[in-house]
Amino acid sequence: MASTAAGKQRIPKVAKVKNKAPAEVQITAEQLLREAKERELELLPPPPKQKITDEEELNDYKLKKRKGFEDNIRKNRTVISNWIKYAQWEESLKEVQRARSIYERALDVDHRNIALWLKYAEMEMKNRQVNHARNIWDRAITILPRVNQFWYKYSYMEEMLGNIAGCRQVFERWTEWEPEEQAWHSYINFELRYKEVDKARSIYERFVIVHPDVKNWIKYARFEEKHGYIAHGRKVFERSVEFFGEEHVDEHLFVAFARFEEKQKEFERVRVIYKYALDRIPKQQAQELFKFYTVFEKKFGDRRGIEDVIVSKRRFQYEEEVKASPHNYDAWFDYLRLVESDADPDTAREVYERAIANIPPIQEKRHWRRYIYLWINYALYEELEVKDPERTRQVYLACLDLIPHKKFTFAKMWLLYGQFEIRQKNLQAARQGLGTAIGKCPKNKLFKGYIELELQLREFDRCRKLYEKYLEFASENCTTWIKFSELETILGDTERARAIFELAIGQPRLDMPEVLWKSYIDFEIEQEEYDNTRGLYKRLLQRTQHVKVWISYAQYELSIDTSDRLQRCRGIFEEANKGLRSCEEKEERLMLLESWKEFEQEFGSDTTRERVKKLLPEKVKKRRKLTAEDGSDAGWEEYYDYIFPEDAANQPNLKLLAMAKMWKRQQQEEDDEEDDEEDEEENNGEVDRGKVEEVRGKEMEGEENGRGERGIDKEMTEDLASPSSEKPIVSEPVPEKVPKESTYDDRDDSDESSSGSSSSSSSSSDNDGGEKQPRKSNKDSVKD
Repeated sequence: MASTAAGKQRIPKVAKVKNKAPAEVQITAEQLLREAKERELELLPPPPKQKITDEEELNDYKLKKRKGFEDNIRKNRTVISNWIKYAQWEESLKEVQRARSIYERALDVDHRNIALWLKYAEMEMKNRQVNHARNIWDRAITILPRVNQFWYKYSYMEEMLGNIAGCRQVFERWTEWEPEEQAWHSYINFELRYKEVDKARSIYERFVIVHPDVKNWIKYARFEEKHGYIAHGRKVFERSVEFFGEEHVDEHLFVAFARFEEKQKEFERVRVIYKYALDRIPKQQAQELFKFYTVFEKKFGDRRGIEDVIVSKRRFQYEEEVKASPHNYDAWFDYLRLVESDADPDTAREVYERAIANIPPIQEKRHWRRYIYLWINYALYEELEVKDPERTRQVYLACLDLIPHKKFTFAKMWLLYGQFEIRQKNLQAARQGLGTAIGKCPKNKLFKGYIELELQLREFDRCRKLYEKYLEFASENCTTWIKFSELETILGDTERARAIFELAIGQPRLDMPEVLWKSYIDFEIEQEEYDNTRGLYKRLLQRTQHVKVWISYAQYELSIDTSDRLQRCRGIFEEANKGLRSCEEKEERLMLLESWKEFEQEFGSDTTRERVKKLLPEKVKKRRKLTAEDGSDAGWEEYYDYIFPEDAANQPNLKLLAMAKMWKRQQQEEDDEEDDEEDEEENNGEVDRGKVEEVRGKEMEGEENGRGERGIDKEMTEDLASPSSEKPIVSEPVPEKVPKESTYDDRDDSDESSSGSSSSSSSSSDNDGGEKQPRKSNKDSVKD
């Protein structure tokens, strides 16, 4: 290499690839292979055919081929395909001895190669070398006894040669190794081909021991049945049932056994077999068994037998369900219903006892609601089906002792027990039981049931005592007070009934006071005590000012046939209208006026009708601001409000505000007209400077008045009955009244400063006597 002046070697520069981006056309390996195949670059021309004409050329050819085979074997001795090709080539030249030598050399290399043994034996058999073939098969099954193919081919060769004893000997040697099931079947079929039934039976005996499956026992029994040995077949089935025992029973074995007996017309045996199996096989594994049993009964049994099959099948299903979930009371109900319809009382009692033994683990009433019906059904079954009242009484008492009455109780159970004792004509026990119930765990249902019982027995003194106890327990129950009073009314003691009502309305707490007052009023009306009724209405109105009470009061006065009934009714309506002025619910006041209007239309004069019509409110649509739960603004909501004329008269600001809005509209129209006139003057060039100064002065006055008007407008808005956040939008008339045009908006007037001065001036003019107001606004200013 050349050196520089400094004596250093010069290193050649390496070419750098500047553009490292991928090429536009990419070439893949698959593309290269495809193009090579398309162009046939790999194909070589076939070698020329060689014709051998004499023995010397043949020997040369053999030598060349053998040398090539030996070279391949020497290169890789473990490739068995080279050995097989070499041996097959020698075999094709009828050089059997050489081929045998090659196979033996190959077996020395890999004696566990199955294909090598098969090719070797096939070569010997093909060349009719029987003894050599036997020798090879013996060696093969000795070295590889688990290769079934060797045994099959060996036994097949012996049978084809007619050597039956040799073939049997091969099978015997094979069965000593306990092969798979197909080997035993081949041996059995071999013996059957030569009518050796006894030998086949002995093979089956060994076979079912080596492979103890249900299907093999069934095959053994069918073998005996096929050859006419019925007793042997039955014995085989019996041995199989004993062999598997109760732990490993299978439904297919019993089905096959039953069908075997069915073919022999032994129907009782079949029925016994099915029942025996159903008692021992788990129910989820006996579906096929039930199916065949049902078919059998339909074919050979009577109706009772078919029903027994179906019932037993369902019983087994329910047994599995209740075992899986003992607290599934619905499954118990279905099971008990089945047992009651088919089984004897002892069986039903046993199932009932098992069912009620599953007490709910938690002492909460919602967990006991279904469970308690087991006891109820049990008691009803004993009473109605078995007709055993003593046992029924024991069931009721056991159930009542079991329920934790301090936490909850079941009034239904107490009442059923009392009704049972009444049916048994044991009134003292019934009263004692219900009295115990009221003492331990008083409930509304218990009191009602006990009172109903005494009423049916016409024991009214006991009913009074029970009502007194009931009212001590629940004094706020208006229904009880009403029922007690109705009882006294039926018995003709009106003073006592009135006293009960007086006590009732004097209670500090009542669940339905309106129902109680209505009943009291109806009671006095029925007794035609009109003064007492008016007194009750007045007392009720002292407690509540509800509109329905006023309307009912008015209708009551109208219903009394007296000369001053109309005046009384009208006076009540007027008094109600005055009383409801302070009511926040304006709909109630509207309801009163509508009722008054209907009354006047039917009984009043034109004057009274016009008077009521003037009292009807005006329906106004308003808007109010909504606030979300987090305090943020949620927008505006529209709603309807009613403005009554009496309320509007007391609020003069409403009228003032409506007039201000009307004046504002007029001002806007006049401003538009003046703008048109000024535009015409500007086009003609006739603008008067003095007039301009006057307009500017009026504009300044308007601004000062605007500040004052916004304060006045704010005060008027605050004087409205609605809250400051509510915005009336449009007024709509009530259908019964001519609409009044009063549409106003109490929103922020900050964007209406121009009209503020006009509104303020209009308001002051109304108060001062109608003085003319300035007509100019901010729009009157003229640009220089």
